[in-house]
Amino acid sequence: MSPGAAAGSRRAVAPLTTTAEGAPVEVRRSARRTRTVVAFWENGTAVVAIPARFTAAQESEWVRRMLAKLQRQGERRAASGRRRPASDAALAAHATHLSGRYLGGRAVPTSVRWVSNQNSRWGSATPADGTIRLSDKLRPMPQWVIDYVLLHELAHLLVAGHNAAFWKLLEAYPETQRAKAFLEGVSFATARGLAAAGGAGGSGGLEPEGWPEQDGWPGDAD
Repeated sequence: MSPGAAAGSRRAVAPLTTTAEGAPVEVRRSARRTRTVVAFWENGTAVVAIPARFTAAQESEWVRRMLAKLQRQGERRAASGRRRPASDAALAAHATHLSGRYLGGRAVPTSVRWVSNQNSRWGSATPADGTIRLSDKLRPMPQWVIDYVLLHELAHLLVAGHNAAFWKLLEAYPETQRAKAFLEGVSFATARGLAAAGGAGGSGGLEPEGWPEQDGWPGDAD
């Protein structure tokens, strides 16, 4: 055994020699590591460190687990670092992306813009001319909430009302129910002047967004 073998010998794992993205994979066995398994990136290589006593089957299983974990971590970092659509042009581009991903590209708005004059709705759409408007009170909220409101209005370009066909369109978006609950909670709190409502999206000062009695959701088409 070479002097460095006990501290951390290196060899490529088979058959997982690359990650799903094509990056090389390296397994490091260590006699000093008895229970824990770790994975990290090093100079573009996914490194998985395992105990030296692991069998080939254990190695294969744990390498797969840890590569999946690295992938999930990367996806979360990418999502958290994604820039918000601040301008109207960016919002329109994002709407096109969401329409393609969740609505098969069928909803094609003529314009999408932020507005400051909507005090009773989070968003609105006019199917007749294909325009969509989002309240700028959404800006400090989580991106998955903004995406839901934008998808809600995109769906209105295809189905004007809130019937079964409309809600069927939103089933593809995984955060639909969560976002609806979030917005309902914000409306409940702000309508009663609760200070906690201002912190829901990371900044204070959200004015009450009323829920129209006719349909219970501030996102009807104009």
